[in-house]
Amino acid sequence: MRTKLLALSALASALLLADAAGGVKWTMPAGWKSQGARPMRAATYEIPAAPGDKEAGECGVFYFGPGQGGTVEDNVNRWVDQFEQPGGKPSRQSAQIHTQTINGLRVTTVDASGTYTGAGGPMAQQVIRKPGYRLLGAIVEVPRGPVFFKFTGPAKTVAANQGAFQAMLKSLSRS
Repeated sequence: MRTKLLALSALASALLLADAAGGVKWTMPAGWKSQGARPMRAATYEIPAAPGDKEAGECGVFYFGPGQGGTVEDNVNRWVDQFEQPGGKPSRQSAQIHTQTINGLRVTTVDASGTYTGAGGPMAQQVIRKPGYRLLGAIVEVPRGPVFFKFTGPAKTVAANQGAFQAMLKSLSRS
């Protein structure tokens, strides 16, 4: 009886941690803290800072609806262009961009690093530069419109949570 209760409790916890937007669902990684939905975001997660980092990481999940949010290429370019490289070298040269299929869903991933200039958001009056930052992003293509996952933070914090981010992507499924 106790074993069945523990199994049901684990299942209930997993279901409670599953989030969804735009016809796709995923499971939030253990150790990440849900900040709930915000304007223009389906979900926001705070990721604890790695030892030695002064700031936590953040993963925003965005869903704007069918035909909204721009193309995959537009978003990949925007995310990569939010980073500056030493000597003015284009960030596109060092960014890693891949497309794969996860559980029947087409997913384009981005891995970029350098001095992050996108911290102020699209409506910011001034650019905030954050050196030593990294972005892991994913764009999930679904019929109801793309779902965007954007994880940014100090490079060590992002590296320490890269496996958790990838596990979240592997949990993607149609809802």
